[in-house]
Formats: sequence, structure tokens, C-alpha cells
Amino acid sequence: MENKMNYTLLCDFYELTMANGYFQNGWQNKMTYFDVFFRKVPDSGGFAIAAGLEQVIEYIKDLTFTEEDIKFLRSKKIFSEDFLEYLHSFRFTGDIYAIPEGTPIFPNEPIMTVRAPAIEAQFMETFILLTLNHQSLIATKANRICYAADGRPVTEFGSRRAQGASGAILGARAACIGGCVGTACTISDLLYGTPAGGTMAHSWVQMFDDELEAFRSYCKTYPHKPTLLVDTYNVVKSGVPNAIKVFQEEGIADGAIRIDSGDITYLTKKARKMLDEAGLTDCKIVVSNALDEYLIRDLLMQGAKIDAFGVGERLITARSEPVFGCVYKLAAVEDGEGHIIPKIKVSENAVKITTPHFKKVYRIFDNATGKAQADYITVYDEVIDESLPLTLFDPNHPWKKKTFTDYTAKELMIPVFKNGVCVYDSPSVDEIRSYCKSQIDLLWDELKRFEYPHQHYVDLSDKLWNIKNDLIRNNFGQYQEN
Repeated sequence: MENKMNYTLLCDFYELTMANGYFQNGWQNKMTYFDVFFRKVPDSGGFAIAAGLEQVIEYIKDLTFTEEDIKFLRSKKIFSEDFLEYLHSFRFTGDIYAIPEGTPIFPNEPIMTVRAPAIEAQFMETFILLTLNHQSLIATKANRICYAADGRPVTEFGSRRAQGASGAILGARAACIGGCVGTACTISDLLYGTPAGGTMAHSWVQMFDDELEAFRSYCKTYPHKPTLLVDTYNVVKSGVPNAIKVFQEEGIADGAIRIDSGDITYLTKKARKMLDEAGLTDCKIVVSNALDEYLIRDLLMQGAKIDAFGVGERLITARSEPVFGCVYKLAAVEDGEGHIIPKIKVSENAVKITTPHFKKVYRIFDNATGKAQADYITVYDEVIDESLPLTLFDPNHPWKKKTFTDYTAKELMIPVFKNGVCVYDSPSVDEIRSYCKSQIDLLWDELKRFEYPHQHYVDLSDKLWNIKNDLIRNNFGQYQEN
């Protein structure tokens, strides 16, 4: 894409003040490890969907300070000239490991780890978080909506209600990763191959002297599987009868109608009966109008006759819970000899205590069922011996444990950058969508409930657990009041 915006200064200002401070302390080459993770699944769901990695990769590849950027920073009169000179040659030189897009993910496990010199790793925090937070949120919401649709295709319709241009474009991308079959956002199709499609607005019908002529004109222009919007005036009295008349005149047996208002259950039942009686049994019924997973579920439970959904504002804004909550926390540093020193953030709020060290994430699969049973977080140098039993504890209920004997442990995080060079080829959106579906099929149905889903086990290895607790005692205890 030509003339891409330079996002280098899309950062919180304190990333720059800290970078200058690191430079003044001689820490520009100090190797650090930062983890990206989230603490809570949106909408109290059982899992989330990772998305946004491709845009993080693009950002890192383009990360450089222009003369204009440096001139602007100089005008702030708080940055040293040595630091500003250092920025002239600034590039990412570190390593990144990440869970691939489309993978189901769970709270408190790393979905990305950045190993890089302190200034580089710290500086990228804002962009990495805003990208992963946004797209993971929309992909997760889309997956819930598609699950509620129970195999019926869902198209993302929300561009006009999105929070800005990138919210619409990348939101459409994320929605397709989560399971949508396409989008109304044309530019997203151009950039990412998310199939764009659409029908007509009410204004098309209003432009003509009558609804019947509007439908005739549209079908003559687009005779291949046209979709007619039938609720501009009255669905039952005019919209559906006029659609039937035009479909019969033009010999169109595989068209569709769309209903965008009113009592969807009642209207789709009436429309289905009218279409079938006219011999148009292959004519599809598409519905839209401020839908979400709960409304879709209720419509289908009520027996609504729906073949496909268009979902807009409640998907593209994740209206029910519009914040994903990924955080970016220091997990370790290296000393002068390359030894990894774990770091922890402690808090009186237990959910904000971080898990230290350079880590790996394994997903445990039961060999008998093929289903994912748990996730297991270890120190980077630990290897799981699948010939030995593996016991995991439920972190929410420490008295509950599971022991696995016939299992496969799959490492989830993959190398994305090594020594500043991208070593990962991003799949297409369609490939990610297919991968996402295959991975969700490996989850138990109990995890997919909207209310009170089963809690997936995410546990720490004994080695990592002991390191964490030793650091808590050493760092938190000294600050406790007598």
C-alpha cells in the first residue's frame, strides 16, 4: 500500500522519556523480556481469539524515526542530543515470539513475548497493545456471533459505526478471522482479501416511483442471486409480494430478501411461508438490524426462518464489552553475561501480580479425544516428557487438579522475529479463518457457552511456580507494614 502512514510516534510519550532515561543510564543494549497477556475474557466468555499479529509485524518492519520526528522531539527540549542522534539509526534488532492469529487464547498466558534491548522493547508497547487489543476483541466477538448463528453465514456490516477508519478496516479483517464470511467494507477486501459484498439501501427503493419498479431495475442490473431489501414500506403487504413478483418475472429462483427492521421472528416466518407458497423454496432470507449473539440465539430459539445474518455496530464496536485488556509487562532482563534474571510486578491486588521469566506456553491435548484439555506455562528451558504423567492445578480452585497420562503437549508460541529479521510468513485472512475454526473445534463445547462457560485450566510448572513465589516473598514481604 503506497504512502503508508508513519506510525513511529504512535506511542505514549512516556515510552520516549523512559527511552531517553535508559540511554542516559547506558542501558540501550540491556536485553529485556516483555510479555503481552490479558486478564479477563470479554463478555465473561470461555476463551478469546488472537488477532493482529500481521499488523504488528508491518509496524516493526517500518519502525524508523524520520528527520521530522526527531525535529519534533528536539522541540520538546527534554531529550539529550546523544539520544536524538541514537534515534537516527533506530531499528528493531530483537526477537519476538507469538501465538499465531486465530488461536484460542486464555487469561494470564503470554500471547507475545518481546526479547530486545530495553529501548526497543519498551518503545513498541503502545502500538503492540492497541493492535492486539483491538483485533483480538473484534475476532472474539465475531466468533461468539458466528457460534450463535449455528452454521448460518454472518457478514460484517459495521463500517459506518466503527471508531474511525482503521477501526472499520482492521475490524473487518478481525471479524473474518473470527468466522464472518465477508464484510461490507470494500477497502478491507482490497487490502486483506476479506470478501466484500452488499445489496441495496432503503434509498434505492425510495429513488423510484414505486417499490416494484425499484426491484425490477435492480434485478435487471444484477440478475445473479440478487438480494432485495423488503422493509422500506411494509414487509408483508408490499415488500415480499413485490420481490416474489419480480423473481418470477425474471426467472430468478435463487435470489434473497433482506429484512432490516420490525419483529424479525414474525416477519421471517411470514416471508418464508409466502416464498414457499410461490415456489421460491430456494430464496434465502437475510436479516440485519443491531444484532448480537444473544439476539441471534433468541431469534433462532423462537423459530425465526433465517438463512444469513448481517451484523453491524454491536460487532465492529464489541458494544457489550469494548475493551480487551491486554497488558505489556517486563518479565526478565539479562545480566552482562547473558544470564536471564526474572522480574515481577507485585501488588495487593492479586490479579495484577505478574508471572516472571522467559516462558513457553504448551497446550495439552487428550490423545483419546483430540480435545484441548489445558494450557501449561513453563520456564523457557523446560521440556515436557509426554511419557510421564502431568498434573495441573486449577488456578481459580487450587484444590482441584487433573492428571494427564495419554496426552500430547504442543508449544503454542512461534518465532516471528530473530535478531530483528522477520522469520514468519503471515497467512491470508482466509487461511487464518480456517485455522481458527479448526482450533475451536478442538475445544470442548462447555467452553463455548455464553453463560458460565467451563474454565480452561491454565497452570504454571513447578519450577515457574517456585520462582514466582520466591520473588513475591522477596519483593512484597519487605514492603509490608509491621
